[in-house]
Amino acid sequence: MSINCIAVDDEPAALELIASYIQQTPYLHLAGSYNNAISALKEIHENPSLSLIFLDIRMADLSGIELARIIGQSDKKKNVRIIFTTAYDQYALEGFKVDALDYLVKPFSYVDFSKAAEKAKDYFYMYENSLQSATFETRLAQDQRPYIYLKVEHQLVKTDVDDILYIEGLKDYVKVYLRSTEKPLLTLTSLKRLQEKLPAEMFLRLHRSFIVATAAIKSANKTSVQINDITIPVSEQFKEDFNNFLNKWVL
Repeated sequence: MSINCIAVDDEPAALELIASYIQQTPYLHLAGSYNNAISALKEIHENPSLSLIFLDIRMADLSGIELARIIGQSDKKKNVRIIFTTAYDQYALEGFKVDALDYLVKPFSYVDFSKAAEKAKDYFYMYENSLQSATFETRLAQDQRPYIYLKVEHQLVKTDVDDILYIEGLKDYVKVYLRSTEKPLLTLTSLKRLQEKLPAEMFLRLHRSFIVATAAIKSANKTSVQINDITIPVSEQFKEDFNNFLNKWVL
């Protein structure tokens, strides 16, 4: 793991010391040193890989606390953390109010610095793991979404089942109407064969020419259902299944 960081301090000796400590720490990478918070702010907004700021509190023009508040109100809030460095320990409470990772009181040794850096390392390790876990769970949920492959022209098109609004049979072809696009998919198959591939609990055959997604039905009466602006009739052949569906939803 390499943590990109910057040092911000208006005292040249203190800035040089922090920069040297960063360069001595194998998992820290010094992206820049700044003698005022306003110059640092430009780097913070323009460097997407920046993760950690060693930040002095008492500075002219813009204090470290004020800079931390600006970061806290921006889109950098989640992935940029702050370790305050100051000669005034009375600011500790203010530092933790802006969710600082740690607080180093000058003069501090490399041992003190490395303890704060280790805390940052542990934080980013857990943060990266949580992002990877969330990404894995999202992918897993997507993989578990039911889908079918439709032969459209000369290729197979993966189609999420929950994207389907309704299906219309046209002799040897069917048109599959989707939520995500205005143009339906035209595939060479029969309505019966396609119905066998669809989850029975999500779709309902209403007519020899129509299958509908039950979740897409906006309204219904005894003879038809409404899906968006389309009215789809219910034929006598499938009326029993349709009535059974209605009975489940009638209060």
